[in-house]
Amino acid sequence: MLVLKDEDPRIHGIKTKIRVVPNFPKPGIMFQDITTLLLDPKAFKDTIDLFVERYKGKNISVVAGIEARGFIFGPPIALAIGAKFVPLRKPKKLPGDVIFEEYTLEYGSDRLEMHVGAVELGERALVVDDLIATGGTLCAAMNLLERVGAEVVECACLIELPDLQGRERLNGKPLYVLVEYQ
Repeated sequence: MLVLKDEDPRIHGIKTKIRVVPNFPKPGIMFQDITTLLLDPKAFKDTIDLFVERYKGKNISVVAGIEARGFIFGPPIALAIGAKFVPLRKPKKLPGDVIFEEYTLEYGSDRLEMHVGAVELGERALVVDDLIATGGTLCAAMNLLERVGAEVVECACLIELPDLQGRERLNGKPLYVLVEYQ
């Protein structure tokens, strides 16, 4: 069942464009597919606009997008609020010196990497991804940013799966989501 996080009328158009694909990438997983949302320019624009409206004027200097779907939402948000975009990538995708953080997710483990020097001490950061499930990926992203002295202002996701209790792993860091799937 889908629960609205906000009564904004744009949310309805967004939620109707998210497709659930059972048993992907493995049996038992109900994959939240945002590619159908991306095919609808209005729903996609509404999604970006809702995030921009929330973060404009919050003095955020860095939008850190988590590979891969955080790369879809992060850059337009960063441009609209006047922040730089920093990609947080899977292993061995960034040239040069990197720092990394390993983490577990609901169906395995992985690692995020960030260029050394991409984020500076005292910068205010927003972490962006499409979905929070167990929270492992967002925690890894926050750890990377905080290790270099950034202040993580908030995490922003299009979708939350609250039954997996990922929000509880964020150690009280604010999380903003547009829709929840129960």
